[in-house]
Amino acid sequence: MSSRLGQMLPPAGAPRDLAMAQLANSVGDGAFVVTSALFFTRVVGLSTAEVGLGLTIAWLVGFLAGVPLGNLADRRGARGTAVLLALTTATAVASFLVVRSFAGFLIAAIVYACGQTGLTAARQALLAGLVAPAERTRIRAFLQSTVNAGLALGALLGGVALRFDNEAAYLIVFGVDALSFLIAAGLLRRVPSIATTLRIVGEPRLAVLHDRPYAVLALLNAVMLLFMPLISLVGPLWIVTRTNAPNWVVASLMIVNTLGVTFFQVRIAKSVKDLRSAARSVRYAGVAMLAACAVFAVTAADLGPASTAGVLVVAAALLTLGEMKLASGAWEISFGLAPADKQGQYQGFFGTGPAIARMLGPALLTTVILGWGPIGWLVVGALFLGTSCATGPAVRWAARTRAVNEDATPSLAEESAA
Repeated sequence: MSSRLGQMLPPAGAPRDLAMAQLANSVGDGAFVVTSALFFTRVVGLSTAEVGLGLTIAWLVGFLAGVPLGNLADRRGARGTAVLLALTTATAVASFLVVRSFAGFLIAAIVYACGQTGLTAARQALLAGLVAPAERTRIRAFLQSTVNAGLALGALLGGVALRFDNEAAYLIVFGVDALSFLIAAGLLRRVPSIATTLRIVGEPRLAVLHDRPYAVLALLNAVMLLFMPLISLVGPLWIVTRTNAPNWVVASLMIVNTLGVTFFQVRIAKSVKDLRSAARSVRYAGVAMLAACAVFAVTAADLGPASTAGVLVVAAALLTLGEMKLASGAWEISFGLAPADKQGQYQGFFGTGPAIARMLGPALLTTVILGWGPIGWLVVGALFLGTSCATGPAVRWAARTRAVNEDATPSLAEESAA
């Protein structure tokens, strides 16, 4: 058992400290995701419309704050910035325990979203500064496995609160969430600091905003990340309203996804070694996601409860495979095409994808899939495939506009020739 656990953890030192910090705050994130809707409506006393509006505004502000906070990590130090943002997020979560008005909720939610997006950028900058380029994707895969293990633990904690379904239970869960970010801050302080960078006179303050190829790649990644609402929202709604599967199958989507990423992300990431293999991995992700959407579409037929449940598990497995392939390629692309002295702002920009998916995905995907039925699933799957196929040319365009690492350049030349 201990050897198996060791295989799931990155090497000792800075990578493992980063993993433990992410494990701590991902436990809080898992509990937050499971209980937040009921907490905000039953404890804070907001309407569902107020919760939706507040979170949409918060993630929009968080989206806008990602690049400036990433730039702060570059200029003032990624470790110190990460610690500060972890403490900021802890404060935001703790404030949810006492706010009982929409205005207070909105302020806390904005601070929470900004803290989360900035913390992600700062952690990525730390990883880029502490790990050799050839090892970044592999170590990032370890971190993602750790995150999913933490989310599973947090979801279990949230499930206990849902079982009791009273104010005390929800307050305890949010208290644990705040504590998890305090623990993460303490762990991040153990990580070595990395060099800061000085702005060159005449250089744009936020250079990433002038990097068109990288902006295109970030947009393509954001479109691919629309798979996230499929797992958390659209898939469950489809199961309950459009299939014969028992409602408990909803939980199987998250279980398959969490366990799949926890145990197989590192193995899948091993195939990504340069920009060429990263683009190929994203293409495979598009194929897997199209297949998953096609399988979801089949469940609209009258297959019987047991058969429908089995087909849905297959769909969840395909979607999880697509997620892991996408993540492996996207990490290599985001790191490999970012200037070494601007990793914070570049990771902050690339990392806005989840915020965009959270803002636009629910409304878009519920309209297309629940409104159009099986055809909607196929349309979404085709979107994933088309976007994934556009990533390769965009990577080659970006590589031509900058000096890429020596390992990546020959591979890209070979792919162009092919």
